[in-house]
Amino acid sequence: MQPRVVIIGAGIVGTALADEITRLGWTEVTVLDRGPLFRTGGSTSHAPGLVFQTNSSKTMAELARYTVEKFGALDAFDAVGGLEVATTPERWTELHRRRGWAQAWGIEAEILDPGACAERYPMLDADRILGGLHTPTDGLAAAVRAAERQAGAAADRGARFIGYCEVVEVLSAHGRVTGVRNRDGQELPADIVVSAAGFWGAELGRGVGLTVPLVPMAHQFVKTGVVPALGGDERLPILRHQDADLYYRTFGERIGIGYYGHTPRPVDMDNLLRDTAGEAMPSMLPFTPGEFEPAWAASLDLLPALGGTAVEEAFDGIFSFTPDGFPILGEHRDLAGFWVAEAVWVTHSAGVARAVARWIVDGSTDIDLHEADLYRFEEAARSPEFIRRTSVQAFVEVYDIIHPHQYRSEPRDIRTSPFHARQRELGAFFYEGALWERPAWYEANAALMDEVAAQGVAFPERDSWSGAFYSPISIAEAAWTRTHVAMFDMTPLTRYEVSGSGAVALLQELTTNDVGKKPGSVTYTLLLDANGGVRSDLTVARLEEKLFQVGANGPLDFDWFTRHLPGDGSVTLRDITGGTCCVGVWGPAAREMVQPLCPDDLSHKAFGYFKAKRTYLGSIPVTMMRVSYVGELGWEIYTSAEYGAALWDLLWQAGREHRVIAAGRIAFNSLRIEKGYRSWGTDMTTEHTPEAAGLGFAVRMSKPDFLGKKALESAEPPARVLRTVMLDDPTAVVLGKEPVFVNGEIAGYVTSAGYSATIGRTLCYAWLRAPVGPGDEVEIAYLTDRFTGRVHTEPVVDPEMARIRR
Repeated sequence: MQPRVVIIGAGIVGTALADEITRLGWTEVTVLDRGPLFRTGGSTSHAPGLVFQTNSSKTMAELARYTVEKFGALDAFDAVGGLEVATTPERWTELHRRRGWAQAWGIEAEILDPGACAERYPMLDADRILGGLHTPTDGLAAAVRAAERQAGAAADRGARFIGYCEVVEVLSAHGRVTGVRNRDGQELPADIVVSAAGFWGAELGRGVGLTVPLVPMAHQFVKTGVVPALGGDERLPILRHQDADLYYRTFGERIGIGYYGHTPRPVDMDNLLRDTAGEAMPSMLPFTPGEFEPAWAASLDLLPALGGTAVEEAFDGIFSFTPDGFPILGEHRDLAGFWVAEAVWVTHSAGVARAVARWIVDGSTDIDLHEADLYRFEEAARSPEFIRRTSVQAFVEVYDIIHPHQYRSEPRDIRTSPFHARQRELGAFFYEGALWERPAWYEANAALMDEVAAQGVAFPERDSWSGAFYSPISIAEAAWTRTHVAMFDMTPLTRYEVSGSGAVALLQELTTNDVGKKPGSVTYTLLLDANGGVRSDLTVARLEEKLFQVGANGPLDFDWFTRHLPGDGSVTLRDITGGTCCVGVWGPAAREMVQPLCPDDLSHKAFGYFKAKRTYLGSIPVTMMRVSYVGELGWEIYTSAEYGAALWDLLWQAGREHRVIAAGRIAFNSLRIEKGYRSWGTDMTTEHTPEAAGLGFAVRMSKPDFLGKKALESAEPPARVLRTVMLDDPTAVVLGKEPVFVNGEIAGYVTSAGYSATIGRTLCYAWLRAPVGPGDEVEIAYLTDRFTGRVHTEPVVDPEMARIRR
């Protein structure tokens, strides 16, 4: 018997989802909406329909590309092309970066000079711009038509669509959804309920105890009167003037203008529901003309032909923003069968629907969705204040030029390690990740640069882009780690405690490697999905027969473990990250520094590589793990947070005679790339098998079974493989997501990169066509430059692993 599916919301997402689910064979689908079909009164009804596919996220670009393909087949898309123009040098450089993203993700795009831009958009004042980026396959989606046609296809397969049917309650029993109740008291049974209600989604989530982190925001949109210069030409490309927070599209002889430069206006849903009760278009609020004046002035400057017309129609339209700009997708962990597909713009709607439909029906998707997963947020990031403040900031920054290492300015200092005060004393410059303050480098190490340079380490100058949020001090820190000893704050690493009589069985079931070794062992292993894709990489330390410490990558891992816990209570899972802290002590002098503090023998023979030991440093109880993400002798040293400050001071004092330093994240990143160590979420995701990612060594196919094993057994040889590339020019730098060319053709893209103090070159990881291997020459497009390099064998530094095993 087929599951019964109820989708709440008949806008662009709900209708697309009904279409995609029924395509997969589930036809017991009912779609409900509080408004009329299909101009329901939500965001779809007034959406400007702009589809720009290019995105810094490969996933979002792929979702948009599928939307273009599908809407084109539905005759609901006009591929007029997209044109983004630059009026500042910074934007001009940014357009080259965006062209690189397009090339990396397989989207056609070209850089145009001002004259060529004016040929495509004759109303442009070519003297006002430096050039533009043209994407010929971008265009205009007819959102309501697309919704109608997808609904029609779904209805032909058996789906039902019901308007004026507002859901006021999701029904459940025994931890599963059982249906919904509408405002008239009618109950509709369901095995699956999907919230695709747009900016109403947070309210629906709240009703089932779920935080859906989105904020409805009002956004200005106007239509001009007749513009004589248009002459009825509806084929002009959609135009973006990001330097002024503006976009433009044609409506026959009129132009529609959207503006993001006004004061952000979060919408209070309680007020909206009260004030717009009974209105046909509650998503369209009264216009605020005063704030549009700068937009009109900037528009006249860029498009002088607008001087012969004026704004004739205007409104403030509501749509959803999230703290990080990505959609909210996934199943409620505590209410099986309740799914959300929220904060989805028209641009990505069909792609999202296809992915979520497969997720619901098949249990997994063929596209990585970790950036959009419902459970990606840390606990503090699910607070109402954080959601509101960061979503407002996302609105402000929607057209801003954002550097890869430009982290939010507020809220900050939410999560700090016990070492934070000492790090500030050393002049730490902090990055932010998962709300943790993470030292990127320390000004206290500036004096090391001359000493390290005298030993032959180079400090190449950087361009203004790669030199932002960066210091050459990090090169000195990396070099010092290789020659002396350094302390790294590893507290932000996610840590779980898995315990109980069923702990071994659970870990063996979920991970690829053999973690059933005796206590005192540490195992590097992977989590896979049902398709054999890499969900995460872990270190699993067996501290006792029934007690493990798991080093993980964040909330998604906790979600995955929680969903697979046995129902008999034989396993307890705890996130111990906040109650503990960790110092990585690594470098040739690490043992000389730490051994005098410890009553146990720390020699290689007594305490080998990938082993764990509970012991003491001074009076401080610690768990030491002989692992190293930087490829040097040393340990990750864990203790309870209460001892953290004392542990740092103890190690710092012991290290003085060995000239210990504190080192930051930039040095850490470059050291791990030298050693061939991957970073999940950046270098590999669920779209990659262990073999393709170079992690086959972490898979024990001899195990009786583990999640994903069947998929690996039948997997085809990978079409793309993760490789290390060494750039030829000692001054060349890339940052990630740049396209890679082989013999003039796109062959892949960069994932992460770092300058190697050991080699004196930038090293980067890149997904490349499988035939491209060590020794092959490649070319990487970086902003307006091209750099050559060669694929290198791994690891680049210390391939014999002699340094780490001494």
